[in-house]
Amino acid sequence: MEYQTFEISEFPLESGFVLPQARVAYQSYGRLNADKTNAVLLCSFYTGDHAGYDFLIGPDHCFDPNRYFVISTNLFCNGLSSSPSNTPAPLGRGAFPPVSIRDNVRAQHALVTQRYRLDTLAMVAGFSMGAQQAFQWAVSYPDMVERIAPWCGHAHTTPHTFVFLDGLEAALKTDAAWSDGYYTEPPRLGLRAMARVAAGWPFSQAWYRKELYKTLGYPTLHDFLIRFWEGFLLPHDANDLLGNIQTWKMHNVGSTPGFDGDYKKALGTIRKSWRKSADCQ
Repeated sequence: MEYQTFEISEFPLESGFVLPQARVAYQSYGRLNADKTNAVLLCSFYTGDHAGYDFLIGPDHCFDPNRYFVISTNLFCNGLSSSPSNTPAPLGRGAFPPVSIRDNVRAQHALVTQRYRLDTLAMVAGFSMGAQQAFQWAVSYPDMVERIAPWCGHAHTTPHTFVFLDGLEAALKTDAAWSDGYYTEPPRLGLRAMARVAAGWPFSQAWYRKELYKTLGYPTLHDFLIRFWEGFLLPHDANDLLGNIQTWKMHNVGSTPGFDGDYKKALGTIRKSWRKSADCQ
């Protein structure tokens, strides 16, 4: 997988820790125009990386590199950017510090302003945790972001979502092999249990009742649970998965300084597009 990296020395986190050498992994597509007005930031999602948006990037696709300069970034803790799995001691593995969505956004801001000297972004977009980043960008940098396109995500983690995430985390940690994050072998039983918990959330009762997993090429429910869900999670590093869960669980745009935890107040500061253009319509 091809990608580029941007490094930030002594990067402070909201948790009070400092990453001595923070790394933001990303990939770019297309070219930046002369007046630097066609840049689009595409933010990664839980368990995903920049390649997870490949089906949306291409000529005549949603993010057309013939029209836009697309910068597709990777969350901290996703295994490509700074993560428990790739950070040296003493902050690696189970000692990797909590990272917030705002930490990610600040690092991305450093990337686009320092490496590409951008003053504006035509759009910030993303799915799930990518949507969280898009909302946060619009709140943290309202004069820089012209548009956001968040989908299947929220500006603050709701109690219902927290319960879902807490269940995933608890299932993984029940495996004794997890060893508080200092495992010598992947905690496979925990990852398999996590997969079973996850399986009940994205698809509805009706979806399972109608056996629609068969349309995806899985002849039986058991086959779907093993090959799709376990096959999906087992390749991931457990600490990376837990790190992203922590980021997701604690997110609230209302925790941005000045809003006293009120996410509606924070969202109310998002400005409407201040430069009319047909480019992103």
